[in-house]
Amino acid sequence: MLKSLIARLLKKYNRQIVRTPNINSSQLSVIVPAEVWRSKPTARLIDVSLQAAARASKISHADIAAKMIEYPHWPEIWPGEHYKLLSALIQVLQPKVVVEIGTATGYSALSMKKFLSPDAKLYSFDIVPWKEFPNCILKDEDFADGRINQIIDDLTDKNIFNKYRSILSQADFIFIDAAKDGKQEQIFINHFNSLTYTTKPIFMFDDIRVMNMINIWNNLEKPKLDLTSFGHWAGTGLVDWVS
Repeated sequence: MLKSLIARLLKKYNRQIVRTPNINSSQLSVIVPAEVWRSKPTARLIDVSLQAAARASKISHADIAAKMIEYPHWPEIWPGEHYKLLSALIQVLQPKVVVEIGTATGYSALSMKKFLSPDAKLYSFDIVPWKEFPNCILKDEDFADGRINQIIDDLTDKNIFNKYRSILSQADFIFIDAAKDGKQEQIFINHFNSLTYTTKPIFMFDDIRVMNMINIWNNLEKPKLDLTSFGHWAGTGLVDWVS
């Protein structure tokens, strides 16, 4: 039913973004009633989310914004952007191993590193080295203490994914900020479902309200919670992967 609704909407609008009058950057999306959700959040997920939302309001990312050469300074915008929420989740969860899929400009990696314990590790996967990504604010010194490690590899390839099973299965927190093309995130979900975890990881998905992500998020049959009001305006979702 949901899939056919989305198809009809895309056909009606000829696959063009619908602009709401006087609102810049607005996009076509879908709201889904609770009775068709495939799963509900756990008590743990609600507790973590409430703690993180409260902490996010007290975090300043002026230091990260100062490294940027462009405006607006996204890491300092909250609610509406997810960087302070990411930092707050690190504070609450106190992970030893963090996995990020999509290094890009480095805003998220630095937001998470800021509150990582000295013995924690953040593995940021991408197919583009950080030094080659436009406007990336990462510097060599950000990697000096060994807490951030960028890995250049394509985790959509199952054979490559399997190379990193040991790291991935130990993760306490996994942030997926990938293509949002309606395909790649589902591949990641399938791959991560094949792991046997030594932890009980919390996953965070970016842009869950973008049209291509609606079916993927709705069909994810794991305890989950939409935290968009405390994260990214385009959608932020948390998942209790092993409950």
